[in-house]
Amino acid sequence: MNDDVTDGERVWSLMYRYVEAQNRRAELADTLGFRLGGGRGKVLFGLREHPMTLRELAEANNVDAPYTTLIVDKLERHGLVERRPHPDDRRRKLVTLTDAGRAAVETADAVLARPPASVAALSGDELDHLAGLLSRLLAADSPHAITHQAATDHPTADDPTADDPTAEDD
Repeated sequence: MNDDVTDGERVWSLMYRYVEAQNRRAELADTLGFRLGGGRGKVLFGLREHPMTLRELAEANNVDAPYTTLIVDKLERHGLVERRPHPDDRRRKLVTLTDAGRAAVETADAVLARPPASVAALSGDELDHLAGLLSRLLAADSPHAITHQAATDHPTADDPTADDPTAEDD
């Protein structure tokens, strides 16, 4: 082992490699019939609880309004979301999941919630120990990062290397 690498760096590298090896982007694309890259997955999962305005979606996903519009346009072309008039302000629109959008979220949840075989093979004690360690790591993380992740859900759903949301992948 390289003496310049700290234990923390070594463990982080192993965790990162493990998570990347469990990537389910291709499986999701095959199952759903389209990719969730370019921010589409985060927006789709973000609408799970309630409709949001474009501004709310932009803020929740840390992107600007024009880019959010492109993402929503793409999801709308797939029939996953629709824009509806805001009940309190006719100038604004609410973006809401369609039935197909809700079904896509449920399908993605099922794919992403299924533990990899290597995790399923751990004993109950090993799973408890791993859960304890991961819980400690999450608790030590900043509240903003945890809140943001809870809002966007499924970090492996969106492909950070994917092209922009206007690219044709359907």
